[in-house]
Amino acid sequence: MRFVFLVVILPGLAAAAEIPQGSHALLKLVNSVTTRTAREGDYVYMRMATPIVANGQVLVPADSYVQGIVSHTLRSGRVKGRAELGIRIETLTRASGKVIQLSPHLASVDAAGSGQQVNHENEIQQSGNQGTDAARVATLGGTGAAVGGLAARSWSGAGIGAGAGGAVGLATVLLTRGREVDLPQGSTIDVVFDRAVSLD
Repeated sequence: MRFVFLVVILPGLAAAAEIPQGSHALLKLVNSVTTRTAREGDYVYMRMATPIVANGQVLVPADSYVQGIVSHTLRSGRVKGRAELGIRIETLTRASGKVIQLSPHLASVDAAGSGQQVNHENEIQQSGNQGTDAARVATLGGTGAAVGGLAARSWSGAGIGAGAGGAVGLATVLLTRGREVDLPQGSTIDVVFDRAVSLD
C-alpha cells in the first residue's frame, strides 16, 4: 500500500524570521558613556529595553544583548564646538547564542533635560551654551556694578565694577568647557532598522 504525504507550508512559516525594515528598537545602556572619557573603538553594551514584535510574534525578546562601538567622539570646546558622540550598533546576541550583525541608525536619545539630541549625521550632540554663557557674563557684570557702586558711592564706581565683573564673566566663559554628552547607565536610545535583518 502506498502512502502519499502532503506537505503543507503555512504562510507564516514559509518566510524566514526577520526584523522588518523600519522597525524601531529601544536599547538600554548597561555601561555609561561620556565624551569626557570615551575613545573611538570603545565598546558600548546594551540590552533590549522592549521586545521587537512583528505580526503578533516576538522576534527579539526584551533583555537580549546588543553590542555597539564608539565610532566618533568630540569633547566640547571652551569657546565654541559642541560635544558629539557617535555610536554604531553592531551585533545582537540571541538566546540560542547566535550573533546577528546589525546596522540600525540612531533615531533619538533619552535626553532627560540635558539638551542632547541626535543630529543629521547620526551622532548624539550636546546643545549649545550661548544662553548660559550670556547669562553668566550679565550676572557677574551686574554683581560688579553693584559692588563698585556701593564701594565708591558713585555711578563711575558702578561703571568700573560692571566692567570688571563683565571681564571676569567673559574670562570664566572662555576658560570653561561646554557641557559634554553624558549617557549614564540605564539611558535609552531609540534605533531604526533601515533594512530588514534576517534572524535565521
